[in-house]
Amino acid sequence: MTLDQARNALDDVASTDAIRARFPALERKHGGYPIAYFDGPGGTQVPREVVDAMGEYLLRHNANTHWHYPTSHETDQLIADARAAVADFLNGSPNEIAFGANMTTLTFHLARALGRGWGPGDEVIVTELDHHANVAPWRALERERGITVRSVPFALETGQLDWPALERAMGGKTRLLAIGGASNALGTVNDVGAAAALARGVGALTFVDAVHYAPHVLPDVQALGADFLAWSAYKVYGPHVGVVWGRQDRLEALDVPKLDPAPTQVPEKLETGTQNHEGIAGVKAAIEFLASLAPPGQSRRARLAATSAALHRRGQALSRRLWDGLEGIGGVRRFGPAPGLPRTPTVSFAVAGRSSAEVARACAAHGVFVSNGDFYATTVVERLGYGEEGLVRAGCACYTTPEEVDRLLGCVRLAAVTRLGATIAPA
Repeated sequence: MTLDQARNALDDVASTDAIRARFPALERKHGGYPIAYFDGPGGTQVPREVVDAMGEYLLRHNANTHWHYPTSHETDQLIADARAAVADFLNGSPNEIAFGANMTTLTFHLARALGRGWGPGDEVIVTELDHHANVAPWRALERERGITVRSVPFALETGQLDWPALERAMGGKTRLLAIGGASNALGTVNDVGAAAALARGVGALTFVDAVHYAPHVLPDVQALGADFLAWSAYKVYGPHVGVVWGRQDRLEALDVPKLDPAPTQVPEKLETGTQNHEGIAGVKAAIEFLASLAPPGQSRRARLAATSAALHRRGQALSRRLWDGLEGIGGVRRFGPAPGLPRTPTVSFAVAGRSSAEVARACAAHGVFVSNGDFYATTVVERLGYGEEGLVRAGCACYTTPEEVDRLLGCVRLAAVTRLGATIAPA
């Protein structure tokens, strides 16, 4: 794919240049190079309006909730508005949206609530593709409540879930399927709707980790058919705040650990303690940012859908460019589904003779920031045989350009053929 083709894989949403102008972080340089941020799967950069919204709240509206004075009323309204924005993002209802510190904390909280009704003989199904935030909370119930956790493998060659194994794991003892919408290590997009249908078929619930899914595929909780879904705003151009959605009847039935004086109604009963109000303001602003990239005149959900579809096409063009470029570098091994299969624009790879940390440092020396290690998807990396060295991970975001992909490829080429500290410039 040529630079012009990659650049033009866009639609009637804002151009990449217009998007980039809204991210102050892109003005930064490192070692004389403008920074190319490929670390989005671990946390994206933040547009100016998100920071402005958080500052505006702290400077002019800061208060606790449910008291009888203006700043408290304004805080109540802010949280209500943010729930409505997240509901549009997920295609749910505002009273089904709860906030928390992050997806991991919320998942432990939810798991404990569900586990109070489970015991020996009950089973939870997890997958090897998942971030351990969607594994450890259920393993904790195995220790505390005596349930059984079954793990579904993935195919090493393609990075895709072993679907027949998932079907075999389902049975009359299954109480919950905990599945990731997409692998944060390999980019694999799972067919969550079909998986949730399997779970319903045996009378089980479905919990979806959408942290890596939501930045690239606009979630639709109605179409997915899940019972619970969690994600973190800092992977979608927002602040460090987690969100959990649940069907109202499911949330109402939860026996959630809480303080006696705390609210008993949903969704507030899931929100332990005082929330990060300025962060919640930032979550709403991040969703508004995404909606603003599409032409006006439609509902917020429709604009979000248009933005997501266009950014998905851009991401696919960029990740194909990266995937194909890595193929031409000797000693590089790529992982996950090939372009054309369901995947996010996140590519993990290894360079023969170089640890992932060495490759990441070599890239950073030229202003290209990539993640490395196991990304808390420990089982994936261990099964691929890189538990010691880890993988290099590059994710394309809404501000990524084809030129930045080429810079990354030049850095990887340099790391593959020269010793660290070489002064040769990347191609």
